[in-house]
Amino acid sequence: MGRDLSALFDPKSVAVVGASDDPAKYGHAVAAQALRAPDRRPVHLVNRRGGTVLGRTTATSLAGIGEPVDLVVISVPGPGFEAAVDDALACGARAIVGITAGFAETGPPGLARQQAIADRVRAAGAVLVGPNCLGIADNTTELYLASDRFAPGGIALLSQSGNLALELQLRCAPHGLGFSRFVSLGNQADVTLVDLIEDAARHDATQAIAVYAEDFGDGRAFAEAAAAAGKPVVLLTAGRGTASARSAQSHTGALTTSADVVTAACRDAGIELVATPHEMTVVLAALNGGRHATGHRTAVCTDGGGHGAIAADAAEAAGLSVPELGTAAQQQLRTLLWDQSAVRNPVDLAGMGEQNPHSYGDTVGALLALDEVDSVVLTGYFGGYSAATGGLGGPAAESGTAGGGSALAAGELETAHQMAGHATRTAKPLVVQSMFPDAPSCRTLVEAGIPVFASTEDAARALAAMTTAETAGPPGVRPLPPAAAPLRDPGYHGVRALLSGAGVPFPEAREITDEAQLLAAADAFEGPYVLKALRLLHKSDAGGVALGLPDRAALVTAFREMHARLGAASYSVEAMADLTDGVELIVGVNRDPRFGPVAMVGLGGVLTEALHDVAFALAPVPAARAEQLLTGLRTAALLKGVRGRPAVDLTAAAAVIERLTALAAAHPEITEIEVNPLLVRPDGALALDARAVLA
Repeated sequence: MGRDLSALFDPKSVAVVGASDDPAKYGHAVAAQALRAPDRRPVHLVNRRGGTVLGRTTATSLAGIGEPVDLVVISVPGPGFEAAVDDALACGARAIVGITAGFAETGPPGLARQQAIADRVRAAGAVLVGPNCLGIADNTTELYLASDRFAPGGIALLSQSGNLALELQLRCAPHGLGFSRFVSLGNQADVTLVDLIEDAARHDATQAIAVYAEDFGDGRAFAEAAAAAGKPVVLLTAGRGTASARSAQSHTGALTTSADVVTAACRDAGIELVATPHEMTVVLAALNGGRHATGHRTAVCTDGGGHGAIAADAAEAAGLSVPELGTAAQQQLRTLLWDQSAVRNPVDLAGMGEQNPHSYGDTVGALLALDEVDSVVLTGYFGGYSAATGGLGGPAAESGTAGGGSALAAGELETAHQMAGHATRTAKPLVVQSMFPDAPSCRTLVEAGIPVFASTEDAARALAAMTTAETAGPPGVRPLPPAAAPLRDPGYHGVRALLSGAGVPFPEAREITDEAQLLAAADAFEGPYVLKALRLLHKSDAGGVALGLPDRAALVTAFREMHARLGAASYSVEAMADLTDGVELIVGVNRDPRFGPVAMVGLGGVLTEALHDVAFALAPVPAARAEQLLTGLRTAALLKGVRGRPAVDLTAAAAVIERLTALAAAHPEITEIEVNPLLVRPDGALALDARAVLA
C-alpha cells in the first residue's frame, strides 16, 4: 500500500518554526500561506524571540505551544535544524517539512548529517520531506505551506525546482488546468519521489502526476511506481544527454547514454517524457479529459488548405497517420459540405465556414462518428469570428467583411457548444489548433475539456499523448528475477558457458593455448574454422579474428601468424557459421546505477557503433517486446527480407534476447554483457561472440 502520508497532506494541526515578519525570509512566506485557512486546523507560529508574526502571537518553542502538533515546517538556519527536528518529534509530530538547506547538497559531511536526521525521523514513525525543499501544498485539504499559491485542479506537481513549478502553473492556467497538490522534493532524505507517486496514485482528487526530477534515486522503483499508478505520469528531467558510462568496455556500454535509459524506462512504464515546461503543459492539457485514441488514424478538418496540409504533416511527424477516408465516408461528408470542399483527408471546408459556421461542428461530428477515424484535429481559422466581435482583434473585424458580423460570431459560439456535445458522446480525442486560441468560442471548447492550442505542432503532440501506445504484453516494468550464483569466470569461454546454460545457442568451440591443442580442436569438429585471439578488448580491430579457414592447414597457418603478431595467452577455435542470408545483430545489457539492467538491441557486427541503429528497454525483456524492438529499428527491412533475400527468423532472435536479458537481470555482478554478433538466419539464430564485464 505504500507509506502513510496522511499527516503530511491532511494534518490535524500545523506549526511553522522560523516564522518571521521579515519578507526576505522564507519563514515569512510559509507562515503567510499557512494562515490562509486558519479555520481548517490550528496553525501555530514559532519564533525563538517570541512576540508577534503577521499579527499572531508566537511561541518561542514547539514545547511552548502546550499541545501536540501533527505537522511541523522547519525554516531555521542550518545549525539549528537538528534540534528543531528533535523538538518536533518530542511534540508528537508525524510529519516534518524541512525548508532548511545545507545537507547532502554540500558534500559528504552534509550527507552524513542528513542521513542521521532521517534515521531519527523514521525511528519515531514520522515522515520528512526535504530538507532543502520549498514546501508543500494540498488544495483539497486547504494545506498551504509553500511560498506561492497554486490554482486548484487535478494535477499533482512533484518538483525539484521551485521556479519551474511556478512556470508550469502560469502555463497551465490558459488551459484551465490546476493542481491538487504541490510538493518540493528537496533532497529526498526520507520521503522520496516514489513515495509521493504512490500516494498521488491513491489520491482521488489527483487525475495526473507531473514530475520535474534530476535525481530519481531508485530509478527502477520510480518506473515501477509510475507504471502501477493507474494515472498519467508526465516527466520533465534534465541532464539526459551525457554518457552514463564513459569507461565502457563493450559496444553496449559505449552506446548507452542517460538519455537512452530514461527514454526506455519511460516508454516501458507508460510515462510521458517531455523536454520543456511548454511541452509538459501541452501533454497535461491533452491528458486532462482522460480521452485516449485506440489507434493512430487521425482526421484533419480545416477551412483552409494550407492549415490542413501543415497539420497532416505535423500529425505524421508525431507518429500518427492521416489515411484517405473510404468511399462511404467521403459520400457522407459530401452531403454536409459544398462542391469545392475536399473530403479525402484532410477535410477542407474550402470557405464554407465563413458562410455557415455550423459546418465546422457538423463536419467534426461526422468525423468523430466514423469507425475508420480514431481522433480528430480541427485546425486553422476557427475562433476568428468570435474573436472579432469579442474585441480580440480578429482580421474579419478589421476588414469589415461579413466574417466579422455578429451573426457569424454567434454561429461560431453555437457550433463550439455543438462540438463539445459531439465530444462528450465519444471517447475519441478532439484537439483544436486555432489562430485565435483566446477567442470566446475556443474558451468554450477549453471549458468543455477540449484542448486548444495556438501552434500546429502542439496540437499534434497532444494527439500523440492521447493515443494509446501499442506495446507487446501487459504494460509495466518487468520485475527483476532472484539473484543467481555470481559469474566467476568473465573470460570468453566462461561467458559462453553461462549464456549457453541459459539457452543461447553458440557454434562448437574449444579454448586452446598451443598448436597441439589447436590440432585436437580441429579434430573435434569439421571446418571451415574461425580462430580468435582471446583477452583482447576489440578482437576484430586488433586483427585477432580469422574467418573461413577451410581446413587444418589453413587453421595452423593462421594460428602461427596471429600468435607471432599478438602473442595472446589463449585462442578460441570455432566452427564457422553459415552466413548465407544472415543478418548480424547486437544484443546487450548495461547495468545503470539508477535504473538497473538496461537492454540494447540493434544492428550488430563491426559497424555497430558507426550505424548506431539500436533500441533500448529495461531488462528483462520478454520475447514479444523484443520482437517489437527489432521491427522498430531503422534497418528493420533487412530483417523482413529485401531485394530477393528471405526474411530472417525474428522469433528465434527474440527468444535469444529474452534469455540473455533475463540472465543479465539475475546477475547484479555483471555491469556489461553482450552478444555481438548474433547471427539471425531464416532458420534460426546463433551467437558468434560474447563479452561480459564484472562490476
